[in-house]
Amino acid sequence: MLKLLGPGLLYAAAAIGVSHVVQSTRAGADFGIQLIWAVLLANFIKYPFFKVGPKYTAITGKSLLDGYKHMGKPVIVLFLILTLLTMFVVQSAVTVVTAGIIQNFIPRFVSIKYITIGLLSVCYILLYKDKYKILDNFIKVIVIVLSFSTVLALIFSLFGNIPKTMSPNIFEFSNNTHILFLVALIGWMPAPMDIPIWHSVWCMADNAEKQNRTSLKDAIFDFNVGYIGTAILAVFFVCLGSMIMYRTGEVFANSGGDFAAQVISLYTKALGSWAFYLIAIAIFSTMFSTTLTCLDAFARISAEGCFQLTEIPFFQSKKAYAIWLKITMLGATIITIFYLKNMRALVDFATTLSFVVSPFFAILNYKVMQSKDVPDEYHFKGFEKYLAFFGITFLTLFALYYLYVSNFK
Repeated sequence: MLKLLGPGLLYAAAAIGVSHVVQSTRAGADFGIQLIWAVLLANFIKYPFFKVGPKYTAITGKSLLDGYKHMGKPVIVLFLILTLLTMFVVQSAVTVVTAGIIQNFIPRFVSIKYITIGLLSVCYILLYKDKYKILDNFIKVIVIVLSFSTVLALIFSLFGNIPKTMSPNIFEFSNNTHILFLVALIGWMPAPMDIPIWHSVWCMADNAEKQNRTSLKDAIFDFNVGYIGTAILAVFFVCLGSMIMYRTGEVFANSGGDFAAQVISLYTKALGSWAFYLIAIAIFSTMFSTTLTCLDAFARISAEGCFQLTEIPFFQSKKAYAIWLKITMLGATIITIFYLKNMRALVDFATTLSFVVSPFFAILNYKVMQSKDVPDEYHFKGFEKYLAFFGITFLTLFALYYLYVSNFK
């Protein structure tokens, strides 16, 4: 089974970083278990669109961006613009949280900015030296370790003696602040809507590594393990935030370092102080894997987007990949230097933008699977087709509602 798992676990590692450790835990800390419905709904309606990434590559042997190009190069231009608007913020956010975890092991006088830059440099070296192979081997262990730790922490918190000092905080659709947070939560639950493109290019890299195209059956199995597994973990993170932070009225900090320390405390409060180093290592490994996968994905999809736009072979070379790695590192470093103290606001910006453009990517993914490039038997049909229509409608109406609330209400 482990040999069959690859890009699906890379997806899981990328998703768990922000939407789970950050947003899902905040949902539980602020509203208890009231927003579990939103987590489940987001995973349900996005399923057919996320499956398009590995499915399209398994069927055609090409990247999802190649399918987008057939709808016109302006689509690729828009994709690259949206990627540039979010990639530096996302990379900075996940790296700062990872750096904050490291800061719990070393003296506080070491600036988190320098730790962040150091982490980005380490990730660059790992990716440039070994590229896909290091990801595939590393992630399998890390995702399993964090999953086990999270389940264990939740079980202990359910039976632990955690005092309830917080009066109920009711989620209200009439409250603009609540709606804005809901948008940020759904925006990246289970991950941003452009992650099927990440998944697709990872499948391409996996095929190149094995020198053999993965079958559709194996690709879907790999995808389902990652997707369903992360959906379950998202619910667990909401419950952890609810059982430990919501009960006591503790509020998440804005700064990356303090936020990381609070995430670790979620586990140690449930399991006991003896688990500090075990959990810190598990959380660090998970966030480091997210930092690594995001840096790799942004470089890959940027280079692939440039290739699909220009059709210049250089953009499929190792040198182009390395250039985009450096660009992503530089942009993330600049964001970190100037906006480190309000990382929570940056995450909300990126997740909200992802939500607003979700209908765009949902429609693109639907059209790709219904195109002539894909044989008729693989088109959206039956229940999956109706679910895709429902997902597009829901995402569009909710995005419009958000724009109304944020600008006119």
